[in-house]
Amino acid sequence: MTLILATKTGKPLTSKLPLPAVRRKAPMETRYQCGFTLLELLLVLGIAAMMAMLIGPGISSLDSPGFNAQVREATGLLNHARRMAVVQGGTTRVEFIVNPPDAGNSNGRDEPETADPSVVGRWVSVETELDYTDSTGRQSPVQEQLSIEFYPEGGSSGGTLEFSQDSRRLKLSIDPFSGRVERLDENDD
Repeated sequence: MTLILATKTGKPLTSKLPLPAVRRKAPMETRYQCGFTLLELLLVLGIAAMMAMLIGPGISSLDSPGFNAQVREATGLLNHARRMAVVQGGTTRVEFIVNPPDAGNSNGRDEPETADPSVVGRWVSVETELDYTDSTGRQSPVQEQLSIEFYPEGGSSGGTLEFSQDSRRLKLSIDPFSGRVERLDENDD
């Protein structure tokens, strides 16, 4: 680096010395930096907070894939029964079985045989509690078995099924007039 200095005569003086040798050393250049600046700490904390916001909800839902699968299965059975009632022109039913007698011996998925052709599907509880609110507003826990009927004109016996497992709760509403099945969020009443 060359330093160009102007004199009173207007002729430039050049020096072959590097700039730091010409300047006086500042006290900060002789000290070594120990630690982090406040800006660096805030940046790291901000990144950690964003990661926690993204990862947090994923971790809380890891314990309930079985619960979500059971609710999806129940929704599929109800929609299938509704379609079958309209297509076949007869009444169809879906049975909900809670606390099956052989639940301790197997996985609880063995469906009992039936000769009733109106039963198009069975949902068997696996550690999930079920409450039923009929279309008149009476709520009762399902102890053993519950049947939801669908009629050929599209209607149903209606009601609301509330599934619960540990702290998770989810409701399925079945319209008595149209037979439509609607999944309600955990916060909806």
